[in-house]
Amino acid sequence: MNWPTTAAEAIAVQEELREQVDRSDHGRAPRFVAGLDVQYDGDRLAAAVVVLEWATLAEVDRAVVPGTTKFPYVPGLFAFREVPALLDALEQLTSTPDLLVCDGQGVAHPRRFGLASHVGVLTGIPAIGVAKTAFVGTHADPASARGSTAELVLDGEVVGAVVRTQDGVKPLYVSVGHRVSLPTAISHTLHLSPRYRLPETTRAADRLCRDAL
Repeated sequence: MNWPTTAAEAIAVQEELREQVDRSDHGRAPRFVAGLDVQYDGDRLAAAVVVLEWATLAEVDRAVVPGTTKFPYVPGLFAFREVPALLDALEQLTSTPDLLVCDGQGVAHPRRFGLASHVGVLTGIPAIGVAKTAFVGTHADPASARGSTAELVLDGEVVGAVVRTQDGVKPLYVSVGHRVSLPTAISHTLHLSPRYRLPETTRAADRLCRDAL
């Protein structure tokens, strides 16, 4: 596809594609789940996808794509720096994931179309965003126990959840990307985070793209 080169063009793409976002559950329970992440060194980047088996969280596939940034850093348009390389990495996989877990936002975004929604709509694969920090919205602090949640609210709308994945650690910010409901996104995030704050999918993809750089 032809990728935008200006902020105005990119916003127009987001506003067009966001109409396709589906916030309900689709498909079977995941058998394979992929973590997606991108790391940078100046203008150089490495985009990684690591596929884990859902039941065991054992790695079954991986792909990493080196590249250079083609779009400037603009808050709210970060997906246009990352999605092209991530799509290339997804195409290199030998297995097809049933769920994509992005290190970023889904509908918790000013135009309700962050990275996870963008990747989900373009691939048709159910996707969720699991971010380390909030980008938009307000929320109460969830209780300190693992599994505690609080609503993430933007303009009076619930756009995500603040989720405590381990007792007493900083929470994560979970939002729908595409073809997954918010309760299911929360459940998936907790399943993928049995021991650490971050999901195993994110940890694996982060290691791979860091090593590639």
